[in-house]
Amino acid sequence: MNGNDMAGSSTESRLAVVTGAGRGIGEAIARQLVADGLRVVAVDIDGGNAARVAQSLGTPHAARTVDVSDEAAVQALFQDIESTLGPVSVLICVAGLLILPGGERPLIKDMSMDTWERSFAVNMRGAFLCSREYLRQREAANVAHGRVVFFGSVAAQLGGYRSSSAYIAAKSAVHGYAKAFAREAAHLGITSNVIAPGLIDTEMLRSTVTSSGALAAAAQSIPLGRVGTVDDVAAAVSYLVSPGAAYITGDVIDVNGGYRMQ
Repeated sequence: MNGNDMAGSSTESRLAVVTGAGRGIGEAIARQLVADGLRVVAVDIDGGNAARVAQSLGTPHAARTVDVSDEAAVQALFQDIESTLGPVSVLICVAGLLILPGGERPLIKDMSMDTWERSFAVNMRGAFLCSREYLRQREAANVAHGRVVFFGSVAAQLGGYRSSSAYIAAKSAVHGYAKAFAREAAHLGITSNVIAPGLIDTEMLRSTVTSSGALAAAAQSIPLGRVGTVDDVAAAVSYLVSPGAAYITGDVIDVNGGYRMQ
């Protein structure tokens, strides 16, 4: 499909869907994209949190409640958004899940099938379902500056220290899937990249450390000397979805303060 087939008005702000936008990194990204001039749909399994974020963003931003691992629900989500709010230009797949039974990192020998399957359902299947619907919509009616940003993890690159094998494996799958998506979406001018956060100060990270002292100790292993913030991650997403990042695709962008270098 060529540029002459682009949907939407050139004067209308681009529409972004952010999954996992009810708190943490997803919420920070939603706020950053609004500051960048995009319209945002905050999507989260917790409808109350999604609504809170959207209300704080004001008009014309919106909220939707969706379990990204539910195929029918994701299909209905995109049909609803496309028909009522317009074509989605930007998709940010932040929704993720780290399961720590009893607050502890489960060993492989003790891993239950339920933990394994649920980890993949949210972290990988959710990214697949949302991006598949986005691609189907853009094949039917393309947009200018189409962007998809997936969320992996430094744990997928290092084998993890605090994350479970299920989470690590699911995020590793996201890294590979994003490259396949980049190839299949390239003819539309849509880019596909992965953000791999390192140690970012979120509820998920704090669930893996036992005290503020442990968090401070973890920061000492980071060359920049601090744990990252959600705004550090949002800033990287801001660039990837901008027109200036049009020639970056199939890449993994590390946001980790030098915790892992390549």
